[in-house]
Amino acid sequence: VLTDLLMVTVLKDTLEKRGALGEIKARIRAEIFNALDDQSEPRPPLSHENLLINELIREYLEYNKYKYAASVLIAESGQPEVPLDRQFLARELNVIEDVNGKSVPLLYGIISHFLHGGKEESSQNTLPKVPLLTYPKQNLGKPPTERNPK
Repeated sequence: VLTDLLMVTVLKDTLEKRGALGEIKARIRAEIFNALDDQSEPRPPLSHENLLINELIREYLEYNKYKYAASVLIAESGQPEVPLDRQFLARELNVIEDVNGKSVPLLYGIISHFLHGGKEESSQNTLPKVPLLTYPKQNLGKPPTERNPK
């Protein structure tokens, strides 16, 4: 009995260190949501603002490989399956991106702009030309504890 308990503990710790346990839990939550989701009940129409906000969140989730969270967001919100074009999204939000910002979700640039009070540019809608927020590198295959905190 003690050997079995030790084996379960070691297995759990190993799965946590690899980030697999969190992924398994997220997958289970997504599958439970999909099973319980009543497809016969129509989704309320998305306002223009909610469509844009959901798209910013989806871009962030997908960039950080939170695919199950993104799938639940899409299913629950009624967001279109096909993502909005990034250039369209930037135009709708009146955002002018710098070169560094184009490789990361728009949300990172927006947060950077507001964290620094928009002081670095003369135009209110221009995101910083210098990276004031350290943009994250792709975190492929790393567990959440090893990902960049910013």
